[in-house]
Amino acid sequence: MTVAIDPDFNPVPSLSREVTVTVANSAEPAVLAVFVPAEGELPDGLPDGIDRDALAAAGFTGKAGQTLLLPGAPLRVLVGTAAGIRTAAELRDAVAAFTRAARESAELAVELGDATAALDPALAAQVATEGAILARYRYDALLGEPKTVPLERLTLVVGGAAAAGSDDAADAAEADLAEAAELGAERGLILARTAALARDLGNTPPRHLTAAKFAEIAERTGPDYGLEVEVFGREQLAELDLGGLLGVNAGSTDEPRMIKLRYTPADAGSAPGDGDGAGAGTPHLALVGKGITFDSGGISLKPAGSMQGMKFDMMGAAAVFAAMTALRELGATAAVTGWLMCTDNMPSGSSTKVGDVLTIRGGTTVEVKNTDAEGRLVMADGLVLATEEERRPDAIVDIATLTGNAMAALGLGTAAVLANHDEVATQLQQAADATDERIWRLPLDHRYREQLKSDVADLSNIGGQYAGAITAALFLNEFVDGLPWGHLDIAPTMQSERDELWRSTGATGFGARLLAEFALDFTAPVAEANGDADADAGGSAGAVGDTAGDTADAE
Repeated sequence: MTVAIDPDFNPVPSLSREVTVTVANSAEPAVLAVFVPAEGELPDGLPDGIDRDALAAAGFTGKAGQTLLLPGAPLRVLVGTAAGIRTAAELRDAVAAFTRAARESAELAVELGDATAALDPALAAQVATEGAILARYRYDALLGEPKTVPLERLTLVVGGAAAAGSDDAADAAEADLAEAAELGAERGLILARTAALARDLGNTPPRHLTAAKFAEIAERTGPDYGLEVEVFGREQLAELDLGGLLGVNAGSTDEPRMIKLRYTPADAGSAPGDGDGAGAGTPHLALVGKGITFDSGGISLKPAGSMQGMKFDMMGAAAVFAAMTALRELGATAAVTGWLMCTDNMPSGSSTKVGDVLTIRGGTTVEVKNTDAEGRLVMADGLVLATEEERRPDAIVDIATLTGNAMAALGLGTAAVLANHDEVATQLQQAADATDERIWRLPLDHRYREQLKSDVADLSNIGGQYAGAITAALFLNEFVDGLPWGHLDIAPTMQSERDELWRSTGATGFGARLLAEFALDFTAPVAEANGDADADAGGSAGAVGDTAGDTADAE
């Protein structure tokens, strides 16, 4: 079918938009954020007559995220901080609330002074930058007349550092403070761009972002960020015996693609897999992302309502690609290899049928009992390839919008993490804490492995009615060859139905910043994988109600 799509259409407009972030000791901004706690003295500099009684009369109590605009020059936006700003997440949220309240302004200013004294100056500048840019994000690439005022300039005002003894000491302290804030702001710009790139890819309509188009974007932009990019088409996938990816693609008129990405640190020598590898002392991390550009469910067709948002089913691949674009600029010292497994999942006369048996790379056969549990099939091929690298990775992490069961268990604000190795789970949790992308560890309970048995193949692609997030992870665990491994099920967090602080409506970009932070701080696990991870790890996710097996396990 021929459909008219502008050949100049750009699926990733965020890469061409620039926000200037300036660190200054003082400023005369048009719009200024003023952080106000719920109790105690009000900040200095408010207009005459503004006291607690006046604010209460206007309905402003100082609760977290509440805003009130005070007309004047500058326009002051009061932002409630409840008990005050004590964490990076609270500052990111507060700046995001400010940015949304000042939606008509292209230039904003935030004072990082007494209100943020509990935070390291570099960290404060970083999260303030992230909060402002991500809150103003809007995907308007297909709008004739975009209504969102783009953010053009953000000024971070850092107060003078107190230094006793001499003016020289005070000047030196101020210079150190400004330098730290500038470094933090630069880091915030990189991480905000990373999330925006993932959001762009997720928000792009599926006909505009086929697997082939995704590969073109990676080939065109990846090298700009220090990545080696290799793309595999249908014939090459067949030569590699990638039966999972090809089986899911069987009903589509759009060809599949596997996109392999490599990041090699500047001082690490050759890339992993190139003979000598990236240096014996250089950690090697493999990331595998699910890239289902649209998921109809295949022959196991989804109900119409369940297809809404299925363009977001490639957010795992988007997160891996976006995260890897940040590694060189952030100075990551680990070598990272990414595998993006991309296709759509469509019904047709050539589709994989319920009852068909697919052969995953390496020879494992899988009976397809539900074609809507397709993500694990494409991911299995990627996981096997990751284990076959000439220099095997020290750990593998996969990320996928995998199960409705994870949504039922954790709601829409927290992703599930499962792992065969406690160190991998711990490092993922640390990255989640740093980015405020919430995850919760579920048990990799091998007692549920029985549910994956098949009468005609080595495995079935779905388990029973319950514990679908766990059985999906157990399925993936079959293909990591005992390597330390973690699995992020981001089905709960792939999209936001409304603007909420720095999370904008549409694709959230969840996992992009998390994986970037994870790769940046990655250290090779030293303990042996605990294949029978503690069934109590992370606590109980609770009951998942009466969700039917096919729906709970669907991807």
